Amino acid sequence: MNIQFSGQRALVTGAGKGIGREICLELHRCGAKIVAVSRTPGDLESLKKEIGCDTIAADLADAAQAQAAAQKAVALPGGVDLLVNNAGISIPQTFMETGADAFDKTMAVNVRSAMIFAQVFARHAIDTGKAKSRRCAIVNLSSQASKASLADHAAYCASKGALDMLSAVMALELGKHQIRVNCVNPTVTLTPMGEMAWGDPAKSGPMLAKIPLGRFAYPKDVAHAVAYLLSDKADMIHGATLPIDGGFLST
Repeated sequence: MNIQFSGQRALVTGAGKGIGREICLELHRCGAKIVAVSRTPGDLESLKKEIGCDTIAADLADAAQAQAAAQKAVALPGGVDLLVNNAGISIPQTFMETGADAFDKTMAVNVRSAMIFAQVFARHAIDTGKAKSRRCAIVNLSSQASKASLADHAAYCASKGALDMLSAVMALELGKHQIRVNCVNPTVTLTPMGEMAWGDPAKSGPMLAKIPLGRFAYPKDVAHAVAYLLSDKADMIHGATLPIDGGFLST
């Protein structure tokens, strides 16, 4: 399957490292121009050297910064055709120890920033006529944690469940404008954040035992799925939540 994004620009949040960076690399390989958003300027600089992308530094836990970053991206010459809401954080805590600050920050990054970026993107696509091309699409990075409870992840599970439902409403309301919206829902993915949360064999062993394929995901596994859902090869896939979990949710 030959996926091509020539002449299109993709906006990717949380692009500095891990899954987001791999998504940028994959979309670039497929011919897309990239606008990378991250809170870490050093990560953006190294990515820019690698693929020549536009970069925007912003802390997406701050609603005003998220709004400004999204507006800056769509204002680039030629605008934006594709959006990947990848930015996400995890602050592992037991339910009884989950603090209000950790919960609010998790929801702000994992859910609210996705809403803000999608609102700005959709208005831009509709107002400029890009949406009529049927080439505009959004992919939101959710998790298997939206569908299966995980110990010590109360705020994270809640945020990903909220993101799934936010995406469903986006699909319902943006479909008439020909803007497709889908989610990908990975299992544990071997990024620095994933290693932090699941590096202890005592914790990772039981999780691996629930995955029929017997392994965790790599960023490239997620990036390939995202590229497909953004492409015209997925032209009639809309409102889906795609597990990338080695069969975890099927057991």
